[in-house]
Amino acid sequence: MKRLYPLLLVTLFFACNDNTISADAEAQTIDPEMYWGESPWPEIRKQRINQLLPIALKAAEVDCWLVICRENNNDPIADHIGGENAGGTAVFLFYNDETGFHSKVFSPSGEATALGDLDIHDEVISVERGTSAVVMAVDFIKEKEFGIIAVNSSESNAMADGLSYSQRQNLEELLGDYSDRLVPSTEVVYEWLSIKLPEEVEILRKAAQLTADWQIEAYKEVVPGTSTDADIAKFLKQKMAEYGVKNGWAPDQNPNVNSGVDRGHSHATDKVIMPGDVIQIDFGIKVYDRWVSDIQRFAYVLKDGETEAPKDILHYWESAKAGNRVALATMKPGAKGVDVDRAQRVLMKEAGSDYVMWSTGHPVGYVAHDVGPNLGGSQASHVRPASEKLIKEGMTFAFDGFHAWKLEDGGTKTISVEEMAVVKENGAEYLIAPQEDLILISN
Repeated sequence: MKRLYPLLLVTLFFACNDNTISADAEAQTIDPEMYWGESPWPEIRKQRINQLLPIALKAAEVDCWLVICRENNNDPIADHIGGENAGGTAVFLFYNDETGFHSKVFSPSGEATALGDLDIHDEVISVERGTSAVVMAVDFIKEKEFGIIAVNSSESNAMADGLSYSQRQNLEELLGDYSDRLVPSTEVVYEWLSIKLPEEVEILRKAAQLTADWQIEAYKEVVPGTSTDADIAKFLKQKMAEYGVKNGWAPDQNPNVNSGVDRGHSHATDKVIMPGDVIQIDFGIKVYDRWVSDIQRFAYVLKDGETEAPKDILHYWESAKAGNRVALATMKPGAKGVDVDRAQRVLMKEAGSDYVMWSTGHPVGYVAHDVGPNLGGSQASHVRPASEKLIKEGMTFAFDGFHAWKLEDGGTKTISVEEMAVVKENGAEYLIAPQEDLILISN
């Protein structure tokens, strides 16, 4: 008889379009549209542009942000500003002036009507065939005499690096002396994307809960001596298919199920799960094709005669959990990412953990490793800039508490208690209840 400790009978209810669906039911095919409802992204995008972008422009100390969108080789920020359907070249301008915040788009006539219907920009100017949207935008920039103009050319942030070489050349030629006013949009994009609206946090909360619940279900499927890591990964893939969600990161490495020696970011193998194994599941899902979760859950497979994990395994678990908890406590507005990493690693050292190369945590939201402060760097020879960034209210993170030790074969095993949290005014809070006890599996 197979047992799973602690007994976790999680019932998850979502109310979507007045339909309530239980996620603890037997495997079934779910209509994704009925389960999730219509995507809230259009309205959330509009809120993000009008509420958060003016603040981001001020924080980045720029007068105007220019984004050029086009067909087939579009800017990575395009769908955040409504430019995902660009055919001909379109130019999006965002700026603050004495009258407030403004968004102005110079769009080819073939797309201008549809873009205007989205109702997310102050003004959409239709550009007739044979006329350059870039020329019109440059004329407007000169008319407004903007001082600092951010454009999407960045060495450090891929989301702020969409302007091609030829586009940059053309823009500088048209701007003339004004081209000296161009700066990378790195800080604008950072300040904007790193903050999530409360509505987005709630979506991430639901995604995190599903991610954790399914991992608990997956552990119930483990048959020691028979089940492989790949079998458990396949079970989770099936849950994703049933509920109409996508992978949180590269499909071949999501989920990563690992009952053996550390493999880092990798795929699940055919390694057979055996008594005495510590099992890691690192798993994330993407909901509404937009927001991403990243949660880990750990289990121990009891050996014959055992009713609980051995003292050393329990020590490793409690050590890693303590590291996660102190990271959360340090994650306050005004702290730096490196501060969170340092607090967690102090406990690691005290508990006798081996060295772990990974950062304590990272922003999570639109991708698994999102834009925002890196929670790392305290053990590095130099602290990377993202770790020196200040933590702010509205940021969301996935973060670990670590404990690593040597296995009998000389390899290393790491428990990495990974949870998700949002930063509030007075500190951070978990998105969902964290894992408190190591899950125990027996025959």
